[in-house]
Amino acid sequence: MSSPSRPARGRPPRLDRARTLQTALDLLDRSGLDALTMRRLADAMDAQAGALYRYFATKQDLLAAMAERMMDGVADAAARSGDWSDQLAALARAMRTALLARRDGARVFAGTHSTGENVLGFADAVVGVMRAAGFSDDDAARALYTVVNFTVGHTLEEQAALQQASSPDVLAEAVATGTYPHLAASLPALTSTDFARLFEFGLDLLIGGLRARR
Repeated sequence: MSSPSRPARGRPPRLDRARTLQTALDLLDRSGLDALTMRRLADAMDAQAGALYRYFATKQDLLAAMAERMMDGVADAAARSGDWSDQLAALARAMRTALLARRDGARVFAGTHSTGENVLGFADAVVGVMRAAGFSDDDAARALYTVVNFTVGHTLEEQAALQQASSPDVLAEAVATGTYPHLAASLPALTSTDFARLFEFGLDLLIGGLRARR
């Protein structure tokens, strides 16, 4: 009798690392992170859950591999831009685009510490841009954390808001029924769903601060 990962001779393998990872990403897109369990992944692959642990020892290992796959090609964004600020902005935008491409992509990335070549390549690209611009090694490293934290944090909120379409209405009603004159004056911007514009505003502030420090 063949095992779930060792089918009868002559048949293609039912399980391997690449197929397991791709199925996990497909399941993420269909059902979201909360529904992604090792058991459901095994069911989607018509396999025993225990067979998956040959490729991913824990669910956290699986999520790290998913984050790594999401970041494929993101580091290349810097090569298509101008000076250091343009390169840094391009890298941040490319990261946001990559995370948005997957349902709950930012949540997956935020909970992992992948050391794969895609994630480390992105980190190396950011630090390299900053060092080439004249920033110290320490400041270049801290700029990396700042860019990643801003991008992931923004995208977390963006994806959560997209899944809760009533959020702007709830905020507008709460402001309208309370005494918040400053929030009321800026309500159009606060309830805007133009997340790209909001991201660019924050990115501009971040780069402006780095430019002033430099």
